[in-house]
Amino acid sequence: MSIIKSIIVAFSMYSRIPMPRFNWNSKDMKYHLIFFPWVGAVIGALEYGWQKLSYEFNISYIVFTLIALVIPVIVTGGFHVDGYMDTSDALASWGDKEKRLEILKDSHVGAFAVIRLITLGIILFSAIYSMDELGFTAWTFTFFISRAISGICVIKYKKGKNEGILNTSAQTADEKKVVFFLALQFILWALMAGAFFQFYWTAALVALVISVVYYVFTAYTKFGGITGDLAGWFVCIAETLMAVAIAIFSKLG
Repeated sequence: MSIIKSIIVAFSMYSRIPMPRFNWNSKDMKYHLIFFPWVGAVIGALEYGWQKLSYEFNISYIVFTLIALVIPVIVTGGFHVDGYMDTSDALASWGDKEKRLEILKDSHVGAFAVIRLITLGIILFSAIYSMDELGFTAWTFTFFISRAISGICVIKYKKGKNEGILNTSAQTADEKKVVFFLALQFILWALMAGAFFQFYWTAALVALVISVVYYVFTAYTKFGGITGDLAGWFVCIAETLMAVAIAIFSKLG
């Protein structure tokens, strides 16, 4: 029963997929991060289904790309995009660490958030549009991978503040078990994807490593540690960079 509750908590927090309602507490959050990557698995499955449907009915590739672009936003309700926009505004600030953390709390949307989101969207659109069929299928696996790494970072890395969803998730989690199962899922998923997609997946993993290094460096130097908004920013950056890497290989391979 606790596993079922953990699944419900994970999907309730990180997606807009309808879930049964119940009054949950800190005990129910103990293992919920283990199932965070499975929100990505749902996104990947929907992307794959959309790919097959588009080929079956000969849907325009521009329409296919646009829908593929918004599927993650629909499933998550823009949860990670919100973090990307808040972080973009904070990074554009000339203030110190405290000022940047304060901007993360601000509910207003700044010009830099809009500019950087549009830029990210154009880059991701171009990457998806440039992928071949196998490359796009490989990209559907990145949604799981990015969330597995994000969950590990939530547990293991220094926090930028002592409040918020991310801090609560880290404090209530069973650290050893959560990290173990997230790492195990990451390894199994990566091996499976590697067996199917080989060099496409190698390119994606290189992009993922770059994303993680950039994420941790930015979090520590600009914010004093990771936050919930930064975690969302990372997911957006990682999935986009992995898409770009796969698109490049699609053209060169």
